[in-house]
Amino acid sequence: MSTNPAAGAARAAFDLDSRWQLHPQVSVRPERFGALLYHFGTRRLSFLKTPALLAVVSSLAAQPSARSACAEAGVTAAELPGYAGALAALAGSQMICERPLPGDQVAAGDVLPGIADQAGTAGQARTADLEWERTGR
Repeated sequence: MSTNPAAGAARAAFDLDSRWQLHPQVSVRPERFGALLYHFGTRRLSFLKTPALLAVVSSLAAQPSARSACAEAGVTAAELPGYAGALAALAGSQMICERPLPGDQVAAGDVLPGIADQAGTAGQARTADLEWERTGR
């Protein structure tokens, strides 16, 4: 994903003040240039082109908003539109998803991010994470 401000302006508005997280079916493989993201549900691969974008994506679940994750990673106000565009593209490809508020009601049959049955693909993503850790990649 690019953090080019022009690319960010071209994408639909991304809500930086919402709560976001890495999709539970996504595995992250850090690289020198940034990272590779693989979604086990959609079988899509995405590239994070900078270590700073990896820092933002990695901290989404621990921050109250995407804006806070960007600030924590050292993203400046001038860079923020480019990062919002990159996050919008990641949301559009289901690499990141909104986090529900604590206590949110869930309708019967809904599957929350991070919750899957034992045969679900979320378990496959965790297995792949371990595989990448063992190989040192």
